[in-house]
Amino acid sequence: MSQFVHLHVHSEYSLLDGACRIDRLCRRAAEEGATALALTDHGVMYGSMEFYYKAREYGLTPILGCEAYVAPRGRLDRTAREEAHVTLLAADHTGYRNLVALVSKGFLEGYYYKPRIDLELLQEHNEGLIVLSGCMSGLVAAPLLRGDEATAKRNAEIYRQIVGDRFYIEVMRHGMPEQDAINEPLIKIARELGVPIVATNDSHYLEQKDASAHDVLLCIGTGKTVSEENRMRFYSDQFYLKSAAEMREVWSDYPEACDNTVALASRVDIRIPEKIFHLPQYPVPQESTAVEKTDVEYLRELCEAGLMERYGSERVRDDAALRERLEYELSVIIKMGFASYFLIVWDFIKYARDHAIPVGPGRGSAVGSLVAYCLNITALEPLQFNLLFERFLNPERISMPDIDTDFCVERRDEVIAYVTEKYGKDRVAQIVTFGTMAARAAIRDAGRALGVPLPDVDRIAKLVPSGPGGLTITAAIEQITELRTIYSMRPEIRKLLDTAKEIEGLARNAGTHAAGVVISAGPLMEYTPLVRFNDGGINTQYDMNWIERIGLLKMDFLGLRNLTVMDNAVNEIRRTTDPNFDLDAIPMDDPRTYQMLARGETVGVFQLESEGMKRVCAELQPSGFEDIIALVALYRPGPMEWIPLYIGGKHGRRTPEYLHPALEPILAPTYGIAIYQEQVLQMARAIAGFSMSEADELRKIVGKKIVEKMAGERKKFIDGALRNGVNAKTAEAIFKFIEPFAGYGFNKAHAVAYAWIALQTAYLKANHPLQYLAALMTSVKDKTDKLVEYIDEAKRLGIEVLPPGVNESLVNFAVAGDKIRFGLAAVKGVGEAAVRAIIAGRSTGGPFTDLFDLAARVDGKHVNRRVLESLAKCGALDALPGNRAQKLAAVDAALDLAARTSRDAE
Repeated sequence: MSQFVHLHVHSEYSLLDGACRIDRLCRRAAEEGATALALTDHGVMYGSMEFYYKAREYGLTPILGCEAYVAPRGRLDRTAREEAHVTLLAADHTGYRNLVALVSKGFLEGYYYKPRIDLELLQEHNEGLIVLSGCMSGLVAAPLLRGDEATAKRNAEIYRQIVGDRFYIEVMRHGMPEQDAINEPLIKIARELGVPIVATNDSHYLEQKDASAHDVLLCIGTGKTVSEENRMRFYSDQFYLKSAAEMREVWSDYPEACDNTVALASRVDIRIPEKIFHLPQYPVPQESTAVEKTDVEYLRELCEAGLMERYGSERVRDDAALRERLEYELSVIIKMGFASYFLIVWDFIKYARDHAIPVGPGRGSAVGSLVAYCLNITALEPLQFNLLFERFLNPERISMPDIDTDFCVERRDEVIAYVTEKYGKDRVAQIVTFGTMAARAAIRDAGRALGVPLPDVDRIAKLVPSGPGGLTITAAIEQITELRTIYSMRPEIRKLLDTAKEIEGLARNAGTHAAGVVISAGPLMEYTPLVRFNDGGINTQYDMNWIERIGLLKMDFLGLRNLTVMDNAVNEIRRTTDPNFDLDAIPMDDPRTYQMLARGETVGVFQLESEGMKRVCAELQPSGFEDIIALVALYRPGPMEWIPLYIGGKHGRRTPEYLHPALEPILAPTYGIAIYQEQVLQMARAIAGFSMSEADELRKIVGKKIVEKMAGERKKFIDGALRNGVNAKTAEAIFKFIEPFAGYGFNKAHAVAYAWIALQTAYLKANHPLQYLAALMTSVKDKTDKLVEYIDEAKRLGIEVLPPGVNESLVNFAVAGDKIRFGLAAVKGVGEAAVRAIIAGRSTGGPFTDLFDLAARVDGKHVNRRVLESLAKCGALDALPGNRAQKLAAVDAALDLAARTSRDAE
């Protein structure tokens, strides 16, 4: 037998310790002729799903595992920081679920510096698991390092008692004297107990030459430099994915150690179920009747009530198309099993609205659903804007619905807390995301680890373009002459860049996704491993792509600053001028708003604020809501080239041409160009007779250039056009016309929703500039550059921004007559708690008369020396007696007197 299977492998998800990228790892194993491969990252399963699918793609049997940490004194013990290693491998789906449970409980129950399990948990969750005794830090190997063979054997017996013939003694040879010293005793124990041995190579990188880059990675993770002697380092350069021949040579004296890896792999057969949705059931409120109301019945009941509320009984009675659309959407939703999904979304949005938490008008393709509109999930009527339900849910392609929701950025967490409480803390979690080392970060990290002088590192990093349109390090060396010259002329820079190239793109850290929340039908631990971060939050270990792949319900709860701004502005309008102001009731055709946009005065207007947008607005001269929708859709890389065509059509400088009369009603509103994905669907239906579901499939295939399906879609389109009486030449021309738009077309439903927010912010600025600018300034009180921009905009509009004052200012920026008063919380070094203490003192005792009066009447825990000095320096105390220098000099005396007075009063 010449085969060998690697059973102890670390990927980049052993963060800053493993350097194997999963795709390259699987490809290399397959190229070496392997039939199977394991992944055993440190304490986590972050990469398990990516590895599972990638291994299968390369024809490998994926062995899902983990190098777990065992707490010798029990997972609940916190008296000593110690843990032993053990290699756990899932043999089947039961083993996989038990592995998920163990890894999760390591974080949720046993975490102490590292996620730890114990033998009690292993006993509880051992079914389907294969256990290897681990490295030199294992419960079996570690006692041998101190000559305690009895303990080593006893621990091996415990493992065997737990998992029976699924226990193996793990042996390693990386050229380390310690390993050589314990391998014979390990083999002796294995033979005495009748336990097979397996050879593993603790692989942390792919090739032997990668050892130096991996050493740099270790230094980045530990904050050390390669020149430091007293640091964590690997003993040799043997920790790579060796070939079967290399492993056979290393273990030529014990060939069974390699044979057993192949035999072990033959025991593994994991199948992760696909296309099974683990959707939670919405708890339908039950009335006092004998018959239980289903989620389907409750959804229909809510939609009927919403339809009446939205349209009125007369329209509902007379408009057959409206009723037909609702019935069609409900039939699709019910058939696809998504009734509870809609109820869940309806419920948490209702909670937000009931608790005055600002909610967006909708986002994405869900805005095209009449059901969503009737449930008040979305705020814009889909029929009015020709929005298509099939762009949201395609009944011919089973996939999860995706309703993402914008909330006030300051209160989003309240909605997540509500969902967690309603469905259970064990069934709701946020989703993990991974920070990776971008080009510049890789250069800076590598530079620090290699000890390259900081000025050199900084200079080299800045030569690599970053952000949108940025370059990889390799591309930057090829394209940037100065960088290429330095690379070729200076060996130390060549080493820096070559090392940075090796680590570029690797996962650097795990964190919480900005928006993603998952809700499951049962305890999440049954479907995905969990992780608890230092902030106490529980996250899935699989990122959003894999969460959806395994059938879990993922929703995005997004925090949108503009909703907070608008809410603050509305409150300020109600406080100062119009107690009944309703932002949702503003007209879509307000002349003052469009006049302002036509002047390009879009500072502070959602989506239209950039310099480029200002120019486009001035050129377009928008005169209606459809123009704003088009702007939102067009101002992106790719479609931007169509902006002049749209403007030319609007102002009559270009006459639209249509390849077929049936295209005119679809394209006339956008002057002959297809801006929206919905138009692509409508063209496919009008020309080729496609159903909307077929048309959406065409859009996806053509838009994403799925090569293997393109020819079939073209033929299907042309055949359908011929049946519709369109000649082949015209049909071919129309298909070619559709191709670029399918790739660049924007989801009109999303454009409509975000255009509505753009119009609302523009309306507020045009009609209530004082209140809106005050709210804008409050929203950026911690961002000096943006705050200065908004203050300058106020000055341009002739609005004076008054300086902060302890006797006049509120916490935030506020309207004061025809001026705006600077908010005290925006003063650096003050803080909101101090401001509230000042306002409380002012509210109870009236204006402060001097510095000593101020110090005496506020809570000294919040208004301390630093706060008073910051207030004096910015001029917030100017109305009090004395100049700034005198007040600064008197701060300590004022605080001392206040403290003495307070003690005397006690």
